This record gives sequence, C-alpha cells and structure tokens, in this order.
Amino acid sequence: MKKSLLTIPLVLLIISCTNTRVPTEETPDHISSNPAGNGTRIEVEMLRGEGHNHPLMAIWVEDEKGNYLQTLFVAESIGKGIFQHGDASRGFWKPGEIQRPAALPRWAHQRGIKSEKGLYIPTPTSPVPDAYTGPTPGKSFVLNTRLDEPGPRQFRVLFEVNQTWDWNEFWTNNKFPGDEEYKSSCQPALVYYTSIDLDNPKEEYVMEALGRSHHSGATGELFTDLETLTTALHIAEEIVVRLMDQ
Repeated sequence: MKKSLLTIPLVLLIISCTNTRVPTEETPDHISSNPAGNGTRIEVEMLRGEGHNHPLMAIWVEDEKGNYLQTLFVAESIGKGIFQHGDASRGFWKPGEIQRPAALPRWAHQRGIKSEKGLYIPTPTSPVPDAYTGPTPGKSFVLNTRLDEPGPRQFRVLFEVNQTWDWNEFWTNNKFPGDEEYKSSCQPALVYYTSIDLDNPKEEYVMEALGRSHHSGATGELFTDLETLTTALHIAEEIVVRLMDQ
C-alpha cells in the first residue's frame, strides 16, 4: 500500500458539460439528483485518484455557521440502508439491510435524523428520498443537481468520502479491538468543503480538506490531523464545482 503524508486537496467544481475536465484515459459517468429542485443549479465533477475503489460518499450543503441545509447526493447503500452485498446467509451474496455508522458520520450527524435503531444513519424504513440517492459511482463522475429552494446567498458545499478496507500502518485492523464499526471503515472518512458567495461568484471553487470523521461514527466530530492518512488522501484526484445559473 502506497504511503504518503502529502495532502492532495479534493477540489469541488461546479461545472458545465462543455468545461468538464476528465482524465485522458476515461470518460466520467454522468448522474443527476434532485431534478425537481427550484434552487441554484450545481454540477460536481470528481476525478478519481489512485486510491479510488468504489468509495462511499455524500455531498451536502450547510449555511455559513455550519447548520445543515440539505443533501445533494448520497450513495444509495447508505441512503437506503441496503447494501448489494449485504447478506450471505444462503451461501451467496444478495442485497441485505446494513447500517454503517462509520461510513459517512459527519454527513449523518449533521443531517441530524436518528433512525428507529437509535443511530444517525438511514434505514430501509427511514430512508433518504430517492431524489437524493443513487448507485455509488464506480469511476470519475459528473453530478448534475440543484438546491431544493432559493436559499442563502452564502453557503458551504461539503463532500465526505470513505474507502472500506484501506488499512495502513497506523489504522490497523486491531487498533480498536472489539469495535466492529471501526473495522467497516478502516482509515476514517475525509470531509472537504468550499464556501460559495452568490453575490460574488467565482468561475470555480476549490474544496479543501476540513478534517477526518470519527473512526467508528460514534459522533459527528471532525479531527484536523491528517498525518496518519495515506491512500485515503488519494481516493479523488480532484473535484471541481461551478454554479450553473451565473
């Protein structure tokens, strides 16, 4: 496993299709969410990095004070509480109900909805609406989305991403003995953000690392030390964001 203490910022871009930047060797998938929204139109492009291997992710919006406003997109396995390979009880894998609190804990706690199981994570009986969920992109992607309603002129876009089974020399499988939720996450989720001012729009907004999430999802805390992370810093090469209504 490649080791690096170099933080490569994840860049969020709100883009137009004619300006989409992709690796020369691949064309990104195009996905959409919240088509019925009446607010600002946004496109988010993520170019996958060398550490990418079907990570889970959530993209959401907060006000300038850090108050949750809405989800833009979340991987449906988290948003619905059903993983495609979640049940092997019959000797083969089939979809099954699973909640992974350690997967995207910052998003889940900021969203602030506790399920009937007592966790800040959706379940099949309390899912995220279909408009905001979709299959986990398997490679680089462009998300076309929009805010529910015309909201504040200043807000923040956040992106949380987590790659399962990405152990390293610090985040080992016996670091927290008995903590099964930690073992479903390995290196903690990373959270990136950018601030947007609709009164002074930029051509693009670069998202910077805000911190890492709690290792087992017990809280929504963020920890700013990233020195122990390695491949987690390279899940995405860049993410770029542009406002489509400017």
